[in-house]
Amino acid sequence: MILQSSQIFIDRLRLYAYHGVLEQERRVGGEFLVSLRVHYNIMRAMQSDDVADTLNYADLCQLVVSQMKQPSALLEHVAGRIAMAVFDRYPQATALDLTLTKENPPMGVLCQGAGVELHFTK
Repeated sequence: MILQSSQIFIDRLRLYAYHGVLEQERRVGGEFLVSLRVHYNIMRAMQSDDVADTLNYADLCQLVVSQMKQPSALLEHVAGRIAMAVFDRYPQATALDLTLTKENPPMGVLCQGAGVELHFTK
C-alpha cells in the first residue's frame, strides 16, 4: 500500500473578527469563514494511533483563531499570517490550501461572501 497524499483539514471555521479596509468594518466586525487543508505525511499517525504523531486539528483551529483576533485591513494579510503560523508551528507540513471568506462584505450588492483562496508549498 502506497500513500499518495494526505492532509488534515478544517472546513468553514466560523469566526467573528474585525478585518476590513473601512474603519467601520474594523470597529463593528463581521462573520468570517476559514477553511484550510494542511498537507503532510500522515503515515506515522495511521500506524501509531497517537495524537502526538499527527497535526492536532484542535491546536490548528486555535492557531487560526489567534491569527483572526488580530485586526487587519486586508484579508490577504490575515491569510498570509495564518499560513506563516501554520508552517512555523508544523514543520512537517509540506503545503497549505487556505480559503478566507468575509460573509456579507460591504460592497453595495448581496453576496454570500468574498475573500481569498491561497495555495502555499514549502
